[in-house]
Amino acid sequence: MAEMVQYFWTKKVADGTRIGLTSEGQSELGTISFAKLPAVGDHVANGENLLSVEADKAVSDIPSPITGTVTAVNPALEADFDALNGSDTVAAWFVDVQEA
Repeated sequence: MAEMVQYFWTKKVADGTRIGLTSEGQSELGTISFAKLPAVGDHVANGENLLSVEADKAVSDIPSPITGTVTAVNPALEADFDALNGSDTVAAWFVDVQEA
């Protein structure tokens, strides 16, 4: 899954690091119809599965770029996954992780 690394971005935020989907990732996956996200409080490890997405072109497991504890999940993804399918990559974030 090393090729997936170019498909997400990271950004420092108040409670750790935000992880989101790049426009390249959106293009490669196609329209995302479902994502299985970790919950607040879950531990994630660098290189291990962070989330799974079902999309037009692929069903993919996306590895975590960092190790830590999930402190926030994008609330826009509770109802649908439109935030991951739009052109606004800033809105296309999955989780915030406080690094261990």
